[in-house]
Amino acid sequence: MAVKFFGQFLIEQGAITSAALLKAIDLQEQTNRKIGAVVYEMELMTQVGIAKVHQAQRNEDTRFGDKAVEMGFLSEDQLQQALTRQRNSHIYIGEALIKTGGLDKESLDTYLLQFKNDQQPYMVDKIALPAGITNQPIWEMMADLTNKMLTRGAGMSCKPGDCELIEELPSRNMVAEIGFSGNVSARYLLTTTPNSRKVIARSILQEEDIDSEPTEILDDSVMEFVNIVCGNIAAKAAQLGVQIDISPPIAHDQSDGAVLVPDNHTGLMFPIYLSDGEVFELAIFIHNEPA
Repeated sequence: MAVKFFGQFLIEQGAITSAALLKAIDLQEQTNRKIGAVVYEMELMTQVGIAKVHQAQRNEDTRFGDKAVEMGFLSEDQLQQALTRQRNSHIYIGEALIKTGGLDKESLDTYLLQFKNDQQPYMVDKIALPAGITNQPIWEMMADLTNKMLTRGAGMSCKPGDCELIEELPSRNMVAEIGFSGNVSARYLLTTTPNSRKVIARSILQEEDIDSEPTEILDDSVMEFVNIVCGNIAAKAAQLGVQIDISPPIAHDQSDGAVLVPDNHTGLMFPIYLSDGEVFELAIFIHNEPA
């Protein structure tokens, strides 16, 4: 067993075809709108205002609606009206499969129960680190904030996996790395798959079609995203009374091979699962203080 999404589970069970899932996902994408699109449709904000909120979100871990209120673009009442409209039009993948003819209601209820039982071991409220790791709240915050910004900032549909101790990171499409110094010393690394790199690049470049962009631009986009995430991590750590200084990001490409955990470091890896079945990783190489 492993962390998976409901659509992936249904395909594995032989309940639906890949074509049926893609058709349902297409309906979801047409129906489920981000809050920015909803407030624009309701004529509560202009595209210029929406772009300003998105820009502010790149430097702060916050929801679009909360930031729009803070910046004075929306009132609390307007935000609640928009959130209600968004919720009322939202459909889940199971409902989309029924609407597109990929699954019937009775089968959906049966598979939902099976899926819940299958995924129960992975449904945790808090990221758990192996015993004996020092400064656990800091590393937990880093992993949690990374997942939030992948979801909110990059618009990824992803799920975190269980943390594990590692001695090396697997060779990936590209790995972005930033060094941490100050009250804690560590290396922060985010691997990418071809798909995750494209999703991140679309968010950073604010372009939907990036197929013609050279590899260097895609890599720079990932490093910029990691730089934004780590800037947020440093700000959050300061609120916890921990000073973290970050170094400029660097990139490792696939030709470099696996990234080894250095001597006198402890390697933590947090798998990140995408809805298309791909997996990439967040890793933190923690420098061990002398005994």
